[in-house]
Amino acid sequence: MSSKPLQTGLSGLLGSWIQAGGWCVFLACLSLSTATLGQSPHGPAFKIDCAACHVPDSWVVMRDPLGFDHDSTGFPLIGIHAEVNCRSCHGSMVFDTPTPSDCISCHTDVHAMTVGNDCARCHTPRTWLVDDIPELHEQNGFALIGAHSNLSCVDCHVADNTLAFARVGNDCINCHIDEFNTTRFPNHASSGFSTNCIECHDPMGTGWGTQFTDHDFFPLTGGHEIQDCARCHTTGNFADASPECSSCHMTEYNSTTDPNHQSAGFSTDCASCHTTGPGWTASFDHNITDFPLHGSHVTTACIECHTNGYAGTPTACSACHMTEYNGTTEPNHTTSGFSTDCAMCHDETAWGNATFDHNNTNFPLHGAHTSTACIECHANGYAGTPTVCSACHMADYNGTTDPNHASSGFGTNCAQCHDETAWGNATFDHDGQFFPIYSGNHNGVWNTCAECHTNPNDYNVFSCTICHDDQAGLANDHDEVSGYSYTSNACFNCHPNGD
Repeated sequence: MSSKPLQTGLSGLLGSWIQAGGWCVFLACLSLSTATLGQSPHGPAFKIDCAACHVPDSWVVMRDPLGFDHDSTGFPLIGIHAEVNCRSCHGSMVFDTPTPSDCISCHTDVHAMTVGNDCARCHTPRTWLVDDIPELHEQNGFALIGAHSNLSCVDCHVADNTLAFARVGNDCINCHIDEFNTTRFPNHASSGFSTNCIECHDPMGTGWGTQFTDHDFFPLTGGHEIQDCARCHTTGNFADASPECSSCHMTEYNSTTDPNHQSAGFSTDCASCHTTGPGWTASFDHNITDFPLHGSHVTTACIECHTNGYAGTPTACSACHMTEYNGTTEPNHTTSGFSTDCAMCHDETAWGNATFDHNNTNFPLHGAHTSTACIECHANGYAGTPTVCSACHMADYNGTTDPNHASSGFGTNCAQCHDETAWGNATFDHDGQFFPIYSGNHNGVWNTCAECHTNPNDYNVFSCTICHDDQAGLANDHDEVSGYSYTSNACFNCHPNGD
């Protein structure tokens, strides 16, 4: 049916009613209606057009979405909050009344304050279900790893209210004191074990049997790398096990005969000779004794030195090498009086490498003496060999004619003129011992020794008058000198310094 005839009829009816004097009544009613509708239940401070939230058909049915931006209040409507009726949170429809925004104001704390009152720490506005329990637990200081990852909350958090998660504590012993006290092998309590379970048990494991042991105080390496703890820990008390080798290995110590450890006085500290490798392989470090091994001693069989056992073995060379000492003839050690301390001449590499250090004697070797064969000086043996030059060099002294050492009365201490490099390097100290010819008035006025020593076979003979030949003039110069004599010896007696 068309609505146009109806509209036309209503318009005509309204016009007739107004013409009949009903206009005043209409205005009065309209005025009353406007005043009544202006009374907003949301309070005078809520200045929002009703149509922003309500639809014309009913006050109860709301627009979707609402024209009001709830984000402007500081509490965005997310998840379930966007679906609930306003009255669920707002007890009064006057919205300018402060409404608390903390969760606990609207939601009953089913956890009985065991996890605090900040619901948003675990829950989201979309659901009460919590899907990040491991992460939350880790933030709380106890990661749910290993066997703990498969446990139900009530396995640890025991209470009448299954939703009450009172803090248990992060230490293992807070939950596992019963296991600690009831374990008998080993007895944790009597052995004094730590109550920190992870020192021995693996927190990543799925049971107590999965464990690791931090045995660093006694490393389980080599032959000690065993799985059966009872081999060393023979009692239920693990605290009484000694780390000393002898506490486990005295049987091996006492039964060993090659060498016999007891009679040899060996230490019961097996580690001083043996390694922890499988087997009793010994590698004794002789360097920790008073006789470190070097050279050929390293490869010498132990029994060659330790013929009478290992206790009290002497360290002096003569204890082992007197046969070599007595049998040596070149040179003869016995008749030469050589020391029995072989190390003075021989090293430990081989007997043939003897290097006697002559500098340790009263006659250090220098110059030509270093390359001289020993036998040239030690023709009569090595004991009591004289150290004066004349003992070896009298033939050279007597055979020298230029100058003739014997007739000239030269001393037999060759070192006064000669050094040990060669005989030709003689440097006679004429100035210091006799008469200054390299200094004073005579410096540079002579060329050869023969100018003064006129007898080449006797350097005790010298002549002053061969140069100072003005006998008359000299006599005149010495006319006041009592006992003046024109002779060379007289000149030297008065002028010993050549002045």
